[in-house]
Amino acid sequence: MNSYVNMGVGAFLGTVFVLMSVSIASEGIFHSEAPEKEGFTIVAEEGTSEAGAGGAAEVEVDIKPLLLKADASAGEAVFKKCASCHTADKGGANKVGPNLWGLVNRPIASHEGFSYSAGMKTFAEGGKVVWDYDHLSYFIEAPKKHVPGTAMGFAGVKKPDERANLIAWLREQSDAPAALPDASAGSAEAAPAAGEAAPAAGAEGAKPAEAPATEAKPAEGQPAPAQ
Repeated sequence: MNSYVNMGVGAFLGTVFVLMSVSIASEGIFHSEAPEKEGFTIVAEEGTSEAGAGGAAEVEVDIKPLLLKADASAGEAVFKKCASCHTADKGGANKVGPNLWGLVNRPIASHEGFSYSAGMKTFAEGGKVVWDYDHLSYFIEAPKKHVPGTAMGFAGVKKPDERANLIAWLREQSDAPAALPDASAGSAEAAPAAGEAAPAAGAEGAKPAEAPATEAKPAEGQPAPAQ
């Protein structure tokens, strides 16, 4: 083996020795033990997400009382969000969505000449289900949630007052606008509860001997609420 080979091998071994020495020395100088306890612990609050989900499930507003004070002219402005996919004039053309003239109380998935999605046809139950005020409100709020499988990609109108205004305007786009909800419906529901309290108070003040006769009177009047 000549001297050049010896020098090359020696240089290689020397380099390896130096690198190993540096590595060992570095490990000794910069080595740090793993901490017994982490400095920061991040805990995900599961309750927050559950509460958020529960809150979302609670947001279902009865639109009918809001319709009684809705502003149809403001609803026309809200309709601009829908105008890229729908027309609402009489005889208007179908676009991405069907024409909406005479929409309120129209059987769902029934507009002539429009090809509805399978999800909408299933929801319509062959024309048995109509676009009443409740269905319109829930569908406009969250189309895919209310009608699974619908092809409508609209994000929805989330504010109840805006939905009421929009539905009030759509109601007017008809030859014969549908009737608004009965304003006395709420008071009519409360009336039986108030009426029930009166016989109870009278019964307390009645004499024992007259109790059967007093109880007979409400019995005769009971069928009246059912009518």
